[in-house]
Amino acid sequence: MSEVIEFAEFKRVEMKVGKVLEVVRHPGADKLYIVQIDVGGERPLQTVTSLVPHYSEAELLGSQVVVLTNLKPTRMRGERSECMLLCAETPDESQSVLLQPRVPMAPGTPIV
Repeated sequence: MSEVIEFAEFKRVEMKVGKVLEVVRHPGADKLYIVQIDVGGERPLQTVTSLVPHYSEAELLGSQVVVLTNLKPTRMRGERSECMLLCAETPDESQSVLLQPRVPMAPGTPIV
């Protein structure tokens, strides 16, 4: 079983609707994309995501996604990753499904 956290700790997670603006294959990794996402801020956020086996660039481009926006930025394979796309994934990682709004929403709309 996973570690149990208090609801107050969970409430610190900031999730927003984002729109995928750009998707490029990571030049140094077979399974990674570098993705630019509009989350309603001054500039797009960049993430590095392992969705190559599950989604084509064309499927991701222009799509609305749920984004975890208040993570501490990190580097993945030399690229800055400032946020995280939320997905449901099987334990063996053979399937991954992006969490997406059912209806169109403006980038930056908070998910509560």
